[in-house]
Amino acid sequence: MSDKTNADFWFDPLCPFAWITSRWILEVEQVRDIEVTWHVMSLAYLNQDKDIPDDYREMLRPAWGPVRVCLAAEQRHGRQVLLPLYTAMGKRIHLEQQPISRELIAAAVAEAGLEADLVDAMDDSSLDEAVARSHHEGMDQVGDDVGTPTIAIEGAAFFGPVLSSIPRGEEAGQLWDGCVAVAKVPYFYELKRSRTGELDFS
Repeated sequence: MSDKTNADFWFDPLCPFAWITSRWILEVEQVRDIEVTWHVMSLAYLNQDKDIPDDYREMLRPAWGPVRVCLAAEQRHGRQVLLPLYTAMGKRIHLEQQPISRELIAAAVAEAGLEADLVDAMDDSSLDEAVARSHHEGMDQVGDDVGTPTIAIEGAAFFGPVLSSIPRGEEAGQLWDGCVAVAKVPYFYELKRSRTGELDFS
């Protein structure tokens, strides 16, 4: 029997907050005995019927492509391909500030060692039902008005932690310990404060 703590992480490659939190949980893997399972969610799907500002809707317009490609890769190879593919996409989207395009997705697919034809999934709306299923597996556990990152720790799911910078080393582990602690309290539901400063992807 494993003593590892199981965590499930839902991400949309477009989301900068999910990217920072995902890099944090990779740090946690180095200092705590955890096992992370990666899942796709979709900000475009989440917001498709919501009254959102036009500029936010425009930002979400290309978001379907990366999500569909991640889902197609998962269907073909299993969930173990999601992290390397997400990392390859996220480096380009968040660190290099490249616009989402077929070229970006093709480069990410190649870096992850996957078949070039997966890029065609960008435009394949037949995948959207499976995207919605994966999305709801995470979002239905945490309720309305949340997004990504969403994490479940041993089955207790919540939105966050939302971070503006990536904790490293033991600091990452200490934050994880706090998340585990609140996840064990069934009637805990929120901690929040206003964010200050810019996002730091370093």
